[in-house]
Amino acid sequence: MISVSIKYTISGSIADCKHLDIQRVKMSNPEASKETCAPHVVKEELMAAGQWLKLEKMTYVDRSGSTRTWETVKRTTRLTNPSADAVGVIALLKRTLHKDCVVMVKQFRPPMGSYTLEFPAGLIDEGESAEVAALRELKEETGFRGEVVGVTPVTCLDPGLSNCTTQIVMVNINGDEGENINPTQQLGDGEFVEVVLLPLDEFQSKIDVLLKKEDIVVDSKVYMFAMGMAQAFFKPMELPVLKQ
Repeated sequence: MISVSIKYTISGSIADCKHLDIQRVKMSNPEASKETCAPHVVKEELMAAGQWLKLEKMTYVDRSGSTRTWETVKRTTRLTNPSADAVGVIALLKRTLHKDCVVMVKQFRPPMGSYTLEFPAGLIDEGESAEVAALRELKEETGFRGEVVGVTPVTCLDPGLSNCTTQIVMVNINGDEGENINPTQQLGDGEFVEVVLLPLDEFQSKIDVLLKKEDIVVDSKVYMFAMGMAQAFFKPMELPVLKQ
């Protein structure tokens, strides 16, 4: 076995990769000399509004002090001082003598004009925590009841388009419990959701198989999680220097 020690040069110093703190890379940028102030929003103007969404034109000042505009989409349903707008649920179904499976939902999404493969998700109701909302959405969309084992900070979804935020909640499901052996969905009127179980250790490859077989679009969060799991399972020590 070949043992390789790799060090990185950062800001003129040498540091072992495993001991690195957060590093910010300084890039050569001709515009940097023009930075005169902190960017900030000046005003927001309503352009159009529907029942669930609204379109606004924002006027803001950039780092050079120039005034610019940006079009953005926002939810009309945003609650007062919410922790986040919505939750996404990474639910792992654990059963005796079975592989751990990721619980996914497949549904038709009109904006995409096709079916999508997503994590169970939904808006946080008034007075709910992310954890409570996640367990409620999981039960409604999949019928499974689980236990929260982790929650992310508030994260943005598509910051170039919207101010929508979410928290991802990790949930473990005991598949040997009675109500999880034959789960019953609690869908609302007009909701049609298909539950899809994919083995955790083959998550990315199984998604790729679905993409070849079905006319379906995968949520980016799902595929990023799948790529991360593939790296964790199969390529923990793969380095470019070892490929030479």
